[in-house]
Order: sequence, then C-alpha cells, then structure tokens
Amino acid sequence: MDKGLTRRLMHLLGKAIHDWRMIENNDRILVGVSGGKDSLALFHLLVSLKKKSPVAFELVPVYIDPGFDNSFVEKLDSYINERYKASHQGMVVEKTNYGQLAHTDENKGNPCFLCSRLRRKRLFELAREHGCKKLALGHNKDDLIETLFINIFYAGKIGTMKPNQSFFSGRFDIIRPLSYVEKHEINRFAKTFDLPEFVNTCPSAGYTKRQDVADMLEIMYRQNKHIKGNIFRAMGNIATDYLLT
Repeated sequence: MDKGLTRRLMHLLGKAIHDWRMIENNDRILVGVSGGKDSLALFHLLVSLKKKSPVAFELVPVYIDPGFDNSFVEKLDSYINERYKASHQGMVVEKTNYGQLAHTDENKGNPCFLCSRLRRKRLFELAREHGCKKLALGHNKDDLIETLFINIFYAGKIGTMKPNQSFFSGRFDIIRPLSYVEKHEINRFAKTFDLPEFVNTCPSAGYTKRQDVADMLEIMYRQNKHIKGNIFRAMGNIATDYLLT
C-alpha cells in the first residue's frame, strides 16, 4: 500500500476543504457517485476523513442511473453498501432515462450538455429531499483546467468550475474536494486501493469536447512540466485590466 500517496491525497483534500470552507460541523453532504475512479476515490477519502475529523458530518452517496443498457447499478450499489456500510445509511439509487433523452436525434449535437443538466437538476432535488445543503462531486484539478478551455473554445467566455460554488441564493453548495488533486494521482490511488472499474456504457464516452481538450493539453504538459500548475494558478490570478471588459 502506498502510504505516501494516501497522505498526499488526504493532505490535498484537506487543504481544498480548508481553503474553500467546504465542510462545517453537522453538515449533511450528498456525494455524487458515478462509478468512475474520481467519484469512488472521493467517497473513499471522505469516509476516511469522516472517521478522524473533529468536525462531524454525514455522507449520503447517490447514483443517478442514466438508463443505458448493461447498467452496473446493482454492482455499484453492492460495492458501496458493503465496503462502506458503517459510514453511511445506504446509497440512494435514482433510475432515469436521461442518457436516452440526451441521445435522441433532436439533441445529437450535444448530448453531454443535456444529460449533465438533467442529472444536476435531479441532484439538487435529491439533496433537498435528503436534507443535504451540500453536494460533493468528484471533479479534479484536470477537470477544472479543461473546463476553462472548453468555455473559451466553445462558449466564448472565461470561467471554470469553482471548488465551492453556491446556487439558488445560497440554498445549496456544490463542493469539489478533489480540486487540488491531479487525474494521474487519482488513477494511482484507485489502483493502490483496488477500487473497482465500472465500464461507462454511454455511447458518447471518449468522444466529447472535453476529451479533445484533454488530449490537446496533454501535448502541452509533455512539453513543459510547469504548464499545468501555471494554468491552475492563473485561474486565481486574473489581470482584469488586460481583458476586454
């Protein structure tokens, strides 16, 4: 077991939580568990934090099934409830047809946007139903950087996902405790802790604008090891006097 890696990820998780005031005493947190490495690693780390944190908080894992064939929902449900049964009250499983709706002919130009919007809306509804003010998602450092470029390239705006972001006049907060953790570190962590691999059955998996941006950035990262860190710091170091505003 790679204790150094675990310590590093727990440190980065704790730093993000502290820097952005993500978790407070008696918080009840809905955790989006998609079956991917990011969300499984996030839940694992939050469970570990919960055991030793002086701040008391509760976790409510949720999986929204998009409705594709060959769903892994039963395996994921069993895994979460058996491995972490002492740390939560059981995973909430929501079966939907969001993935099918997003891939109709009328929406074939951008299925990911509609599917994501529908899932996000339902997460807010579930958070309200289960008494959770905060929603924890597994977005990592690479996701935040990629979102910046997706917005620039395809939306004509400068912006990304914030580690802690309020919605509906502060009624809900989306928190991203893995915001300081890089994708390759999560992959190593998943392998070290033998986190299961649930195959994404979405027909658009691997063929998205995000993947195109990730591939472009990877070429840049290989050319200069400082580029990723510089981009990440730049998102909090904005020279507004030199923008067209």
